[in-house]
Amino acid sequence: MKFDPATIERLKEKIAVYREFLKNWLEPSNLAQLRPKLEFQTGVLAGFALIASVLLGVTNCSTEGTIQRRLDEDLKKSLEEVVPAALYDNDMLQDTLNIPSAEYNIGANETTVYIAKKSGQVSAVCFKFTAPDGYSGAINMIMGIDRDGNILGVRVLSHKETPGLGDKIEVAKSDWILKFVGRSLDNLAPAKWAVKKDGGEFDQFAGATITPRKSVQAIYRGLQLFKAHQEQLINP
Repeated sequence: MKFDPATIERLKEKIAVYREFLKNWLEPSNLAQLRPKLEFQTGVLAGFALIASVLLGVTNCSTEGTIQRRLDEDLKKSLEEVVPAALYDNDMLQDTLNIPSAEYNIGANETTVYIAKKSGQVSAVCFKFTAPDGYSGAINMIMGIDRDGNILGVRVLSHKETPGLGDKIEVAKSDWILKFVGRSLDNLAPAKWAVKKDGGEFDQFAGATITPRKSVQAIYRGLQLFKAHQEQLINP
């Protein structure tokens, strides 16, 4: 939950009111009269609960902005890995479109597309997507595509594939993921969007065929999503 400055000010005012109330309530003369009563015990518990909730709210206000900045920084770094800096002069984090994607089986009913522009013209797009059926679970990726439908880059954001086998989809472990650069639906036939074991273009890994197979299939579906919305995306 994100609080605007006005809400934060109201919280501060309430804290000041509660502080004054507690100050008066905790006066020795007042406590002497209340201590024998059951209401006193209940009031003490309620007071501590109230203080805890207020402090939690204030802490959330102070840390939420920092967390969001970290998330934005991570996303920006990922965008920069799959869309060359020379292709845009805008802030892609602020230039987005949401498109329906349920029918493409890429992990979301709606996908946020980050738009890269150079001198006001769309040069490329980027979006996150998921291969939901990896060997050990979902494989989360991000892909950059130029305005003509050619892949600029693909990176794996997170996965649970087998270390030493399926983790070769990571760019830090092998150059396999780089083989998609320049590929598109126009220069590679549908049947070739598969691993070589299935008659396709892309290598499988020794002892780990499912991971690359499902990754290739998800990248292909991501390109299909772009193709279906290409006109809307390059002429927003």
